[in-house]
Amino acid sequence: MGNLLYYAVVFLIVAIIAAAFGFGGLAGTAMEGARMIFWVAIVLFVVSLIANFIRRA
Repeated sequence: MGNLLYYAVVFLIVAIIAAAFGFGGLAGTAMEGARMIFWVAIVLFVVSLIANFIRRA
């Protein structure tokens, strides 16, 4: 799961750098990728917590 957050941060940095250099299309695409990966990581984290609580009960 840590790898997903790492890639989300990498996409975010790419988006910021692309926006600074005026590549709006690339920046938007990288930002959407970062947002999607971030939410997938959050959903997997919540599913993991629920599975852990169910297993311990």
